[in-house]
Amino acid sequence: MSLNIVISQSMYFPWVGMLEQIRLADVFVHYDDVQYSRGSFTNRVQVKGPKGVSWLTLPLRDFHFGQRIDEVMLDDRTDWRAKHRDILRQNYLKAPFREEMLSLVDRVFAHDLVTVADVSRQSMLELATYFKLHRARFVFSSDLPIDGASSERVCDIVEHLGGTNYITGHGARNYLNHGLFESKGISVAYMDYQRTPYPQLHGDFTPYVTALDLVANCGTDGAVMIHSGTLDWKEFAA
Repeated sequence: MSLNIVISQSMYFPWVGMLEQIRLADVFVHYDDVQYSRGSFTNRVQVKGPKGVSWLTLPLRDFHFGQRIDEVMLDDRTDWRAKHRDILRQNYLKAPFREEMLSLVDRVFAHDLVTVADVSRQSMLELATYFKLHRARFVFSSDLPIDGASSERVCDIVEHLGGTNYITGHGARNYLNHGLFESKGISVAYMDYQRTPYPQLHGDFTPYVTALDLVANCGTDGAVMIHSGTLDWKEFAA
């Protein structure tokens, strides 16, 4: 039986492309017991507004180099929840489904959120629930008895979960050992992002903003825009 595995670091209210990975996954692994990298999308995301694209960034407390994603603490000395909600409220004043979008955000913020991983995971789960992406089973890499690093650990996780197909985003092309997967009988495919335009406020369409933009502009009907497929790694490389 075919079983699709996706392994990714959690992302804060991610772009539609991440939801497309979730849609294709039978098992989605939150890969959060790895080193946090500044500038990643784990704690920040783009938002489109009347003045262009800006960022929502989760504040970090007592961060030091080498911490794992699931160890990086949120800085609650500032009310970042209220700040982010207000930015979204103002940027989407004219969006037809603004209140649905804000309600989704409120559901995320109502949880007990201590680390960056907590809020990023919860934001992904709420978006997946909203768009009825119910196929995937979510697990945490920290719960799996798999050590190691890089391609070897990723491959071992897929094998441990009984995966026959590993689906990944474009960033893996620079480090993934495709031959290792093939030696274990596991196929590798890369996302074939369609970046399908949908009705969007504030000028020319951009696909790289938070999927909250899709919620605010299209509501649950936006699920039809989450439809990208994959390419075999050899076709992708070519």
